[in-house]
Amino acid sequence: MKILLTGKNGQVGWELQRALGPLGQVVAVDRQVLDLGNPDSIRAVIREVRPDLIVNPAAYTAVDKAESEPELAMAVNGIAPGIMAEEAKKLGAAMIHYSTDYVFDGRKTSPYTEEDIPSPLNVYGKTKLAGEQAVQAAGIPHLILRTSWVYGARGKNFLLTILRLAKEREELKIVADQIGAPTWSRMIAEATAQILAQSVSPLTPHPSLLTGVYNLTAAGRTSWCGFTQAIVENAQAGTRVMPIPTSDYPLPAPRPLFSLLASDKLARTFGVALPLWDESLKLCMA
Repeated sequence: MKILLTGKNGQVGWELQRALGPLGQVVAVDRQVLDLGNPDSIRAVIREVRPDLIVNPAAYTAVDKAESEPELAMAVNGIAPGIMAEEAKKLGAAMIHYSTDYVFDGRKTSPYTEEDIPSPLNVYGKTKLAGEQAVQAAGIPHLILRTSWVYGARGKNFLLTILRLAKEREELKIVADQIGAPTWSRMIAEATAQILAQSVSPLTPHPSLLTGVYNLTAAGRTSWCGFTQAIVENAQAGTRVMPIPTSDYPLPAPRPLFSLLASDKLARTFGVALPLWDESLKLCMA
């Protein structure tokens, strides 16, 4: 099986390059080779590589900046996945695409399931939802994996930001009324590989994916403040962590107050379940 992997230097892409290696020939590209903002670049790379499977973790992830760059965010998150899916259809290929908890408005008080109707609050969430819909509309075998609060030991993310700030400041004021599940990029990659391994037959290079949307997040729940406290404790830093409400920390993009995703469907279908968020955090930091 030939796998085209986008965003090879991103948090999830970097981990996927390693996790997918045993399952086939991975052709991993970055934005210098495949520019998600350029439809011609997308088509040219796919037609040259002729993959059996496209795995697309690449995205415009600057949530606040997206409010002032909606066209670019839509090009990368909304339009590009649809072009990939169209090219996959011409090749008879399948696709795995990653989405986000931010497709929901956070007004629910119990974990969101795949059957809940999305209602994004910000440009980032709207463009990611558009990407989901574009992949679905192409009519190819596909998996859309929704994850949340992604962090890792490399790249730009909340974990690394807090570790840096903990060295610089004696006190951190962190939002305590937004609830979700921090999810380690390595766990996302390893779960993807487990799912894919079940979908590949030795008789054909084309994976027979169980098409649909699946939530893929760590178990348990916390707030950004709780996440920060766990990071500081694991780092054995002496920094004080003070809880504040979202209203005390205004940002350009509104966030859902509750964006917990239920991953039961993933466990039922593939037998795959991620560990508790705090257990994964300890592993990542170790």
